[in-house]
Amino acid sequence: MKRSLFLSGFLAKRLSAVREKNFSSLIVRVGVVATAISVAIMIVASSLISGFQRTISEKIFGFWGHIHIIHNSEVNSYESKPISSKQSFYPQTASIGPINYSGPKVILGFEFPQWQTTRTTKGKIRNIQAFAFKAGIMKTKSEIEGIVLKGIDEHFNWSFIKDFIVKGSPIRNIGKGSRDILISEQTAERLKLSVGKSLIIYFVSDGDQLKKKFTVSGIYKTGLEEYDQKFAIIDLAVIQNLMGWSKDQVGGFEVFLENVADLDVYNAHIYDNMVPDSLYTESIRQKLPNIFEWLELQNTNEHLIIGLMMVVAIINLSTSLLILIVDRTNMIGILKALGATNFTIQKVFIQFAGYILLRGLFFGNLFGFLIAGSQKYFKFIKLSEKDYYLGFAPIHFDFGKILMINVFTFVFVIIIMLVPSLMVRTISPLKAIIMK
Repeated sequence: MKRSLFLSGFLAKRLSAVREKNFSSLIVRVGVVATAISVAIMIVASSLISGFQRTISEKIFGFWGHIHIIHNSEVNSYESKPISSKQSFYPQTASIGPINYSGPKVILGFEFPQWQTTRTTKGKIRNIQAFAFKAGIMKTKSEIEGIVLKGIDEHFNWSFIKDFIVKGSPIRNIGKGSRDILISEQTAERLKLSVGKSLIIYFVSDGDQLKKKFTVSGIYKTGLEEYDQKFAIIDLAVIQNLMGWSKDQVGGFEVFLENVADLDVYNAHIYDNMVPDSLYTESIRQKLPNIFEWLELQNTNEHLIIGLMMVVAIINLSTSLLILIVDRTNMIGILKALGATNFTIQKVFIQFAGYILLRGLFFGNLFGFLIAGSQKYFKFIKLSEKDYYLGFAPIHFDFGKILMINVFTFVFVIIIMLVPSLMVRTISPLKAIIMK
């Protein structure tokens, strides 16, 4: 067995080392190039889809938080019901997480539900901040438009929204009834507003019509067009005053996690162990299912592209292998005459295909990372922000997934190469030698 393996390996290396300019060498180069192109496309497609899903998700999580804690009768509403801000979890978060939970065993990235084990979350709760929603009508001298105001307090984390403020500055003096307002670029364009300009917002509370005057402190643009056109940010104290709430009443809490992979675990943990019966927890995936279902559909596109490129690699390598077998018919006849078995000769060509495949994988990874890396840093592929929520095609290198693409491609293609290598069995030693 060892002698047979050594022989096939030796012959495969000798074949791969031949540098003659003949038809076979051309076929080998074509096989390497075709494999490299297929692998490069798989890497670019995977990195592009991962980047797209990651960037859109981070925008949504940054604007909304990962989990909402609200009144149990207020689900999917933009009119908040008051709850007490005096909760054991607010604003203290240092003692919340990481937590242990029971979950399926994970082996090589795959979950096995039949095997339950104790697992630990990848991170803890990063921040909890209070908020409240209040619908109103914005009015300037010439324009009028509906809006949903999101009230924030002094614990609000500006790290996300600051990156998207294109003009002006964040709201000042939060918690003191500040009349600053942060509006989206869409709203500013439609109402012809700029930083420092004033506007009046009308509200209805308990059947009474109220109005408040605000000054635009800043203009933001997240690229989430559907939400940019609906929301503006103000001081939570203003909504408390409008609704007749006390300073200890808020509309709810936004929970931010260190790792989105822990979303479902923390959502269940908070609901079961941290909040009273009067409150309800809702993950952002539950609140905005359409966007996340749309993002999940991108996985189908990724699998389709990878599958097609795998088929292309298999067809090209199979064709190359068949041509090489035909070209080396005389060598096969001599080896059979010397006592080599069909399987030993098959191994020679399968290992030869393996050398071609390894070269293709090397250059495919090189070109794939070069193309994707160029897009990551230079952003030369632009997108319609209105349709895709992004102004450019984002790239994220998921090295675990890329490694799996390489390993699976190599193993699967080599197994398939067993089929064209069967042609070796049809070659007669006598005819092969006489043909020469």
